[in-house]
Amino acid sequence: MKVLIQSLLLAGRLLRALIRQPWYIAFTLVQPLIWLLLYGQLFKSIVALPGFDRSSYITFLTPGVIVMTALFSGGWNGMGVIAEIDRGILERLLISPVSRVSIIFGRLLSVAAINAVQTIILLGFGVLLGAKVGGGVADVLLLIVSSALLATSIAALSNALALLFRREESVSGAANLLLLPLTFLSSAFIAKSLLPPWMLALSRFNPVEWSVEANRAALMGHLNASFLLARLGLLIAFAACAILASLRTFRIYQRAI
Repeated sequence: MKVLIQSLLLAGRLLRALIRQPWYIAFTLVQPLIWLLLYGQLFKSIVALPGFDRSSYITFLTPGVIVMTALFSGGWNGMGVIAEIDRGILERLLISPVSRVSIIFGRLLSVAAINAVQTIILLGFGVLLGAKVGGGVADVLLLIVSSALLATSIAALSNALALLFRREESVSGAANLLLLPLTFLSSAFIAKSLLPPWMLALSRFNPVEWSVEANRAALMGHLNASFLLARLGLLIAFAACAILASLRTFRIYQRAI
């Protein structure tokens, strides 16, 4: 309970700092909205391709953009860790009585909260552009949970990289190296039936694909128990591994300072 309370307090600190930067909030929201608008218009005729079993590309695309937003917001979270290291904030937290686990969990909870808001806004914008929502409230909640799990997992890995490298250039380079390939090795923008065989094979091990499939099924209201257990179970397992890696790296960082 103590760890949870401290994690919530630290997450609140990060969220309050974010609220004080309205232009940053605007930019982080506008970019995925532009993706949804431009990609939706540019590739709307792709549904005419043989094997593309969807009648509306914007309905197909909306879950993909939601997942892509979760991926990138999580992937760049390590930059905040670098900023806290450079300003001495992390060292001050380490000499305080706060739990070390809470320092990591607080960041991850803030990422999950931010991603939930982004998901709701993107889903609403997608509906305005013509996306059809076949699921109910429970399905939308599952969509939010799926995206938040991905964002949290990637944020944990990004934080681990930041604690290891401790330089913006290194974290930025690692993020650029990983995020786009993970996006395009999934069905975020094109049907799985149209992926090359080698990409299709790799997508089965891609957490982005797990989240895209769960989100797309939730949006259409096609979730069933086995599908839910398979996709969300994989995302939960991936999140657990990523968080453990982040905690382990944090202990390495503590010993090094």
